[in-house]
Amino acid sequence: MSERDQLFARPLAEIAGFRFDHQVVAVFPDMIRRSVPGYETMVAMTGTIAERYALPGTQCYDLGCSLGASTLALRRGIGARDCAIIAADNAPAMIERCRAVIAADSAPAPVELRLGDVRDIHFTNASVVVLNFTLQFIPPADRGPLIAAIGAGLVPGGVLVLSEKIAFADPGLDALMTDLHHAFKRANGYSELEVSQKRTALENVLVPETLDAHRARLRDAGFGAVDVWFQCFNFASLLAFR
Repeated sequence: MSERDQLFARPLAEIAGFRFDHQVVAVFPDMIRRSVPGYETMVAMTGTIAERYALPGTQCYDLGCSLGASTLALRRGIGARDCAIIAADNAPAMIERCRAVIAADSAPAPVELRLGDVRDIHFTNASVVVLNFTLQFIPPADRGPLIAAIGAGLVPGGVLVLSEKIAFADPGLDALMTDLHHAFKRANGYSELEVSQKRTALENVLVPETLDAHRARLRDAGFGAVDVWFQCFNFASLLAFR
């Protein structure tokens, strides 16, 4: 069972950049549930999308799989059809715990866990690719090549699920959505100190972009239909079809 997230509850003399280490792994389910509005809905609907678009004889990818929430959703959506899942993350602590989570699940679809950088994956014969809150941690200069590689590896009709924290071009709207997100976190029990210190830890580590920037990148990579299927404040998920 997950511990309660109190990583930023005490004043820190020095706030290091956010890392997905063993401390974060221990509290991650609680952290993300209390920090990302709509997270549980987005994960659950990832399985619904996989149920519709995963094709027999193809592969599904969960990139930045963390503890395997989206991997399990994919697995249950795929069911018994002949479709394998490749789940990758570059944090050893995440993969270690994810391995136990997957082993405890009884869904039939095979899962291959990979420890490594998602930018190094050769995508092939993919019908569903999931990037849930992963692209935002990749340097902006590397995002285009990764999206292009995913697009090249998708079969015709394949889908990319891209969920991200987003920015807004209008400064007033961006500030409002940030304030509403912080209000969401306070309503879930985080203090002002926790909100402030976590924000500092994520600065220059998590770099959000506007929806227009995401759409332009996806279209440049050859995706056809692209649109938002879920949004709550400054968190959104898009579907992009090959």
